[in-house]
Amino acid sequence: MAVRQISEQIYTVGVIDWNRRIFDELVPLPEGTSYNSYYVKGSEKTALIDTSDPSKQEEFIGNLIRLGINRLDYIVINHAEQDHAGCLPMLLELFPGAKVCCSQKCQELLALLLDVPAGRCQVVNSGDSINLGDRTLSFISAPWVHWPETMMTYCPEEEILFSCDLFGSHYATSDLFVQDMAREEILAKRYYGEIMMPFRSSIVKYMSQLKEMKISIIAPSHGPLVKPASLILDLYEEWTSDRVKNLVLIPYVSMHGSTSQMMNFLTELLLERGVGVKPFKVTNPDTGALAMELVDAATVVFATPTVLFGPHPDMVSVAYLANLIKPKTRYASIIGSYGWGGKTVDTLTSMISHIKAELLSPVYIQGAPNEKAQVELQALANSIAEKHSQDTLVIK
Repeated sequence: MAVRQISEQIYTVGVIDWNRRIFDELVPLPEGTSYNSYYVKGSEKTALIDTSDPSKQEEFIGNLIRLGINRLDYIVINHAEQDHAGCLPMLLELFPGAKVCCSQKCQELLALLLDVPAGRCQVVNSGDSINLGDRTLSFISAPWVHWPETMMTYCPEEEILFSCDLFGSHYATSDLFVQDMAREEILAKRYYGEIMMPFRSSIVKYMSQLKEMKISIIAPSHGPLVKPASLILDLYEEWTSDRVKNLVLIPYVSMHGSTSQMMNFLTELLLERGVGVKPFKVTNPDTGALAMELVDAATVVFATPTVLFGPHPDMVSVAYLANLIKPKTRYASIIGSYGWGGKTVDTLTSMISHIKAELLSPVYIQGAPNEKAQVELQALANSIAEKHSQDTLVIK
């Protein structure tokens, strides 16, 4: 991110990564990302909040030089992962007098991951603060809002929350602040589904704490800043709630057409019953798009053929991913076909134990769907429609 001024005494000095297309060899980045770093210039002391991914170290250090930063009193590390702290070893060489402000757990991880000496760190706890003169930085411990050592940093004089990974979005943009909220909502929801949703219960707790604070600007570690803060806080209020949409997500894969026929038939049945439906082909899937759809679907129906004795490998990957990110889905089922036998239903059911959903009767048939299969799919569609209509947490 080019050096730009947020306020009279706070600057962005991070880096835009226009060309990165995958994160952790897992999360697709169709529109790149950014590694946000913030410089706070107090009347007496200075602080840098987070660094950059080491792949962009030269550009990041160039930004500090461009701004004329020749002294740092504090380097705040909200999170020890490389895309936040990767340039810290170089900064410690360039600024030998700087103290690293971080949580105790973060200090331990920085030593393990980046060989940062404990003597360079100033361990801070929730509620602690550092005085920069006319500006203050206070710290909010937020373990398991992504990693166990995560914290957020708040500047009360500016009413800015440096929220670490929380409230972020993965996309490269020249906009310092969000300009297109419709686009931001889609990309922030994708990011939430991919990265933050497994920690929904923790986020809910911190959301309550943040409501008591005066926050005008959210300054995340990825993506543009958000002003007013309510734009993103309101979205998270919805995503982290227990409410779900009147929507059935059907991840599907088919080898010879039988499972596809079943998926198409179930889709039509659900539409006839006023239930929203989203078929999602899982061959070479965009896992980020899948995660986004899982954020608020009331029901997930896994549609897969049997390969030898179990589910198609692509569906195994999808079920494993869904189980990891723990969506608030309320109902689940399995449909598909087999040739001579197998344990597909048992295997998939055991793989989604972290999804606290009621399992509706599977429809698993031998061969191509016949009239009996259609009757069973009609019963499944009826059951889903009835569940959705009676559940007070399903948004009709």
